[in-house]
Amino acid sequence: MLRTVLFGSTLALIATAPAWAAADSFELDSMHTYPSFEVNHLGFSELRGAFYGTTGTMTYDQEKRTGSVSVTIDTTSVSTGFAKRDEHLRSKDFFNAEKFPTMTFKSDAFQLEADKAVPVSGSLTLLGVTKPVTLQVKPTKCAMRMDKNFVCGAVVSGALKRSEWGMNTYVPFIGDEVQLSIEVEAIKK
Repeated sequence: MLRTVLFGSTLALIATAPAWAAADSFELDSMHTYPSFEVNHLGFSELRGAFYGTTGTMTYDQEKRTGSVSVTIDTTSVSTGFAKRDEHLRSKDFFNAEKFPTMTFKSDAFQLEADKAVPVSGSLTLLGVTKPVTLQVKPTKCAMRMDKNFVCGAVVSGALKRSEWGMNTYVPFIGDEVQLSIEVEAIKK
């Protein structure tokens, strides 16, 4: 009886092994991954900026379109094209980059669809506060790039209220809602 149970368990593991092996490991390409944002400025305009220090890892099964992702964004890399404003964004009033030099996004499991944006739930840690967020992820393609790396791309978008993470400075004059747009390229390891 025990031999039968062990044999059955072994067969079950062997039968599911291809599903495990199908997920590939990827590393975000920091040169081609751009988290950007826009926020209302006093009702006059939309202030835009981006972060230029993003790293992370991803697992992705192309056939099933499933995976997981962990992203770290360097808050000291924030850039709006104006040095004095960038310095203020790094201060305690906003990102408090000296104390919190990074923010992270993690999703333990996602399911994508071809050529369609779908919700991906995860957790965002900003200013030491972790809260759930849902972002829209639209895969672009997976293919060999000119540099001979196999790459998967996506466009990620969403919105959040910065005050929910304790970033309250100048709300409501500087908008509470922040629009996110992230271009992503990830290289297969």
